[in-house]
Amino acid sequence: MSSNQNRRSAIKSMIAGTAAIGASGVLSSFTTETEKTNMQPDEKLKGNINHAVCRWCYSDISVDQLCAAAKDIGIKGIDLVGPSDWPTLKKYGLFSSMCNGAEINLTDGFGDKEYHAKLHENYTKMIPLVAEAGYKNLICFSGSRRGKTDEEGWKNCVEGLKPMVALAEKHNIILVMELLNSKIDHKDYQCDRVEWGAELCRRLGSENFKLLYDIYHMQIDEGDVIRNIRANHQYIAHYHTGGVPGRNEIDETQELYYPAIMRAIVEVGHKGFVAQEFIPKQKDKLASLKKAVHICDV
Repeated sequence: MSSNQNRRSAIKSMIAGTAAIGASGVLSSFTTETEKTNMQPDEKLKGNINHAVCRWCYSDISVDQLCAAAKDIGIKGIDLVGPSDWPTLKKYGLFSSMCNGAEINLTDGFGDKEYHAKLHENYTKMIPLVAEAGYKNLICFSGSRRGKTDEEGWKNCVEGLKPMVALAEKHNIILVMELLNSKIDHKDYQCDRVEWGAELCRRLGSENFKLLYDIYHMQIDEGDVIRNIRANHQYIAHYHTGGVPGRNEIDETQELYYPAIMRAIVEVGHKGFVAQEFIPKQKDKLASLKKAVHICDV
């Protein structure tokens, strides 16, 4: 009896010690990657990632203020701004890394034939404007499924996108369809898996149509983020970040380990942008942005 109790005590001690070591390793790993900003606040970025930030996450400050802060951090682009804000970006030497303004909304997209005429009108106007401004990416959406099968969605998207992709080829613009989760934030959205988007890319067969891989959204709907990036990187033009769950800071408060994801993005040869698209919970939102950029700067 006493020997069994001793053995149980020894095993409990070993388990407790292993857990402590494991937890220490995880925390020190996060500290190494995420707190270096605090140790070296003026450290220059490495240049392996083209950093950007989404405008809508900082709607309580002006575009001017966001551009000034972005420039100071070392960010190169601002995502999801239209022609009215481009002059401000140019003033600060920043790129409109993902242009918008041609879409109807997130639910009425190229997957529904009834919206094709309006979308063709919008994109026919916007594509030349993006090119004239010297930018490259213009966002688009599949829209909601509304009972359509995958096959019906693919066929409708191909029919609607084909003439717009031809125009994009003419102007050297990339139409970029965003992958959104249909589980939490965008119920019924059709392009909610990377394989669905990759198949649409294959059917369109053009380097001027690619995907926006939103890491937050894809972690929710399918996970397996790094493997999916490696398997489908040839179809991906752009990335968005966000902490899971909640779409807040991408630090140790959430479940993803962004340095490893960023290393995978660098390893596959991505030359586009990675844009921060988290909603800061911290009082100093721009400090959160700076920390996130440094987390991703591998």
